[in-house]
Amino acid sequence: MGRDRYRIREPAKPHFMTCTVLNWLPVFTRPETVTILLDCWAYQRAHTGLQLYGYVILENHIHFIGRSASLDKEVRSFKSYTARRILQYLESRKAFGLLSRFQSAKKAHQSDRKYQFWEEGVHAEQILSHGMMRQKLEYIHANPVKRGYVDQAAHWRYSSARNYAGRQGLVEIDCWWG
Repeated sequence: MGRDRYRIREPAKPHFMTCTVLNWLPVFTRPETVTILLDCWAYQRAHTGLQLYGYVILENHIHFIGRSASLDKEVRSFKSYTARRILQYLESRKAFGLLSRFQSAKKAHQSDRKYQFWEEGVHAEQILSHGMMRQKLEYIHANPVKRGYVDQAAHWRYSSARNYAGRQGLVEIDCWWG
């Protein structure tokens, strides 16, 4: 079976997804790198039909729930674009320590690039019910609280918990439940 569970079989249905920075390197501690993710989601929502139901951005990985007629393509595009932009940002800031780790961890067969930013693939789990959607959103929003970063989920700036609490989030989402 192997990586089969990571495939998006029914892209038009909502999926809970996790994308991890290569070797769990802490890149999203810089507001500029987080903005690249948020801007990409905003673009995809406006231009490609992505529905974004929830997200959380932590220092080295992200969780999000999305749906699109071509979700697998949207996720590939998201990862490709954000990797390229974040690596450009790191080069402009001369973050050579991080860049050398992204370069040395790149797989030898990937001759089309100098670095690898994201772990390969995406852990995608299809949302099968309203209860599962609620559970995954609660899991996403509870992450920063469990880590001790904030006392309340809506206090984490890089999460859709703010949107669900009726506050202005950093990117619009497609609210699942009122």
